[in-house]
Amino acid sequence: MAQNVIQELVVTAQKREEALQDVPIAVSAFDQEALQKGKIDGGPNLVLAVPNVNFSKGNFTGYNFQIRGIGSKLVAGSGDAGTGIHLNNAPLISNNLFETEFYDMERVEVLRGPQGTLYGRNATGGVVNLITAKPTDEFEALIRGEIGNFSTRKLRGMVNLPLNDTFALRLAGTYLKRDGFGTNLVTGHDADDRDLYGLRATLSFQPTEEFHAYFLIDHFNEEDNRSRIGKQFCTKDTGPANIGGLGYSTAAGGLIGQIQRGLFSQGCLATSLYSPNVLGTVNSQGTLGGLFGALGGFQTGDAYAGKMQTQDVRDIESTFDPIYRSKTDIYQFNVDWDLTENLRLNWLVAYTDFDLFTRQDYNRYVPSNAFNSSPNPVNAFAAVPGYGALYASLFPGGVINDPQNSPYNRFTTSDISSAETTQWNHELRLQSAYDGPFNFNLGANMLRYQATGDYYVMFNTGTGYYQINNLLATGNPNCVGAAPCITVDPNSDPDRSGRNYYDSYGPYDLASHAFFGELYWQMNDTFKWTLGLRYTDDKKEVENHQVALGVPGIGPGGPLPGTPDILKVQFKETTGRFGFDWKPDLGFTDDTLLYAFYSRGYKAGGLNSPCSGGGGVICGPATFDPEFVNAIEIGAKNTILNGTMTLNATAFHYDYKGYQVSKIINRASTNENIDAKIKGVELESVWQPLQGLRLNAAIGWLDTEISSGQSIDTFNRTQSNPNLVVIKSSAASNCVIDMVAAQTALSISNAIGNPFALLSACTPASTAGAGTNIGGGALAVGTNAFGGLVSDGVPVSLDGRELPNAPHWTISLGAQYTIEFGNNWSATLRGDYYKQTDTYARIYNAETDKIDGWQNVNLTLTIANPDSGWEIGAFVKNATDEEAITDFYLTDDSSGLFRNAFYTEPRTYGVSLQKRF
Repeated sequence: MAQNVIQELVVTAQKREEALQDVPIAVSAFDQEALQKGKIDGGPNLVLAVPNVNFSKGNFTGYNFQIRGIGSKLVAGSGDAGTGIHLNNAPLISNNLFETEFYDMERVEVLRGPQGTLYGRNATGGVVNLITAKPTDEFEALIRGEIGNFSTRKLRGMVNLPLNDTFALRLAGTYLKRDGFGTNLVTGHDADDRDLYGLRATLSFQPTEEFHAYFLIDHFNEEDNRSRIGKQFCTKDTGPANIGGLGYSTAAGGLIGQIQRGLFSQGCLATSLYSPNVLGTVNSQGTLGGLFGALGGFQTGDAYAGKMQTQDVRDIESTFDPIYRSKTDIYQFNVDWDLTENLRLNWLVAYTDFDLFTRQDYNRYVPSNAFNSSPNPVNAFAAVPGYGALYASLFPGGVINDPQNSPYNRFTTSDISSAETTQWNHELRLQSAYDGPFNFNLGANMLRYQATGDYYVMFNTGTGYYQINNLLATGNPNCVGAAPCITVDPNSDPDRSGRNYYDSYGPYDLASHAFFGELYWQMNDTFKWTLGLRYTDDKKEVENHQVALGVPGIGPGGPLPGTPDILKVQFKETTGRFGFDWKPDLGFTDDTLLYAFYSRGYKAGGLNSPCSGGGGVICGPATFDPEFVNAIEIGAKNTILNGTMTLNATAFHYDYKGYQVSKIINRASTNENIDAKIKGVELESVWQPLQGLRLNAAIGWLDTEISSGQSIDTFNRTQSNPNLVVIKSSAASNCVIDMVAAQTALSISNAIGNPFALLSACTPASTAGAGTNIGGGALAVGTNAFGGLVSDGVPVSLDGRELPNAPHWTISLGAQYTIEFGNNWSATLRGDYYKQTDTYARIYNAETDKIDGWQNVNLTLTIANPDSGWEIGAFVKNATDEEAITDFYLTDDSSGLFRNAFYTEPRTYGVSLQKRF
């Protein structure tokens, strides 16, 4: 039976070494062997092994690692994640958790629940702490190679070198190269391939038994065609056939009516992810680029008319292959100094330099219709003498020479998401280990984070439209300079000088400091009280640059009138935890730990993206508030059956205030705050009933409920009220007017033969009627030039709805069996099954938001001989080849309200060979 006893894993969840079963926190931990056998290759795979965890990539090269319903559903340069990512206890605000792979790890710890007292800011959901292997005083080395489908080649290695009695050096690295999971049907090249590597060097210094330090350098580099998103979902919205029975104009051969109908389209209909035709294409007439196409006469009707996407979710249809470049350098210096037998001083310094550049086709499918060689006669420049000849000279054959998108005679749009960040972190802690009843852990922390970067959207119809305006105003279509010139950036990679593209730019500076501590009272041999407090001061500053698309001049836009050059917010909060852990002698267990804690967590608020302004644009609030969570958690950790089983259970209840959630309004991210209640139960167990047989389970049940708040769903602004109508503004944003107002505007447009007159329907000419309910609770903000009331839409009550990406059940089951052969050879067969139930991508919980549950099966076979150091492996990941959607991002009105979906990886398989020295 002794051979079946489960070996204890030592963790540092409370920033001191403890056996996992002695830690009064819900924590899952995996050493390198467990990561390898379970094929937990990187951060995204942790979802398969930890209860009540959800993971998905995000739209802007980020991700959402969600624990117990808490993660990062906000989009803001000054926003914080709800789950803290740490490397050797140092926080990483910008990181490569979803890109890099785990290699040469001592262990990975996932702490569930608010951890703000010891781990600091943005840990309301929990913490993922990556602990790298440190140098030892014995020589060892490892090299591991792996090949698999998609022409996968992996190489990992490590060498540990004791230099003398004081110094030791550990070097480690990983390399991954594979073909794409799909194909770019335009270029014929692979889509979503990988070419990345990581290197790490750790130098340890231990001159005495009391003093130990290490210096670490970690480098990550990726340069490939990784796809930021999976598939674009859109059920085309062709626009209503008529407006309450009133038809569109039939003049000019129906060309006026064609544009009018497009202005009543929102681009994509609000349909289920699983409905027929959902892999359609956006109605370009319902987008900003399509509006410019109509104004300039470039495009007649929908650029994507009649087009459907390929049904293969891995394939794309892009004008160019995605570009993905990421580089990170991390430097850490850590000192552990035993000042006395009972006092240890820890000093941790970390610096991170993070660079990212990604570029891809915005819509990921090419148009079915080319630009006009001669302008559509219904255009905004029809009154300009000789416009036809001017158009032909500027755009021969309908080709727009857009420096960012190259010359094309079809609608072409691309985007760039880039970032450059630096981070300093200092932490000083003093920790006691007295024999008496009282001990403490006191510390101070300073963090400085600075980020700059851009999110560009570049569309050739916009450039063409501004080239026309520039020619008429300055005589030079590609002028560069002050007003009246609308600068056309001549560079292929934009440099912020242009006003011919969308550029969201706002350098961000965070200065945070904190004082924290925990006091421990060992009341008797089995019962301990813990009291923790933390004071945090967060100061955030963002350069105030409104988007200057189409604004005469050069360079980034300035602040909106009446707003400062630097936007500032500051938050000062005190948080903490209080509770006990108790080790009773129950008789029917070998060892039991019972614990109960109350904790209060905090995540700072921030600044929303500057509003673009413009006609018909209704701006959101300038800031968003902090999050607070009051959490109660009780748990039990049991070792039973003579040490052959661990059985851990946790129950929790959260009262969440100010949960931050984002939506894109008028080309700007607006973050809102809502309140919620969260409760759940988690069960984790490992059982080794027989020699060689190991069974494990991790089961989570979660119930989330939004308790207050309301919000306008931009995907369904009318909430299907037949008496309300969605219509485009001059900025291609959407607003809501009632049927009578829509008919009035259309009647006037018909009478004057100008479809573009409809664009003023969203612009309040006065505040008359503001606050009037125009139907379904949609409140007017004013009256337009046609005498109709204008509203942002029908607010949706969020009471009783679930938090996004919070499945009710997550189930992880595993089994492995090891057979011993002669000469110390063994074979281990392992299988892991994971399932999560349905969830919603957004707070509205509409049918459009529902994401089906999914499952995953991993299988591994490992043949090893510890004496010789050889190990041979084979694996299958996602054995059933599930095509599961993990989340989606809904874009804004001016892009047509398509959804970018994110998928799990397809089935992969391969073999590996490893040698230890």
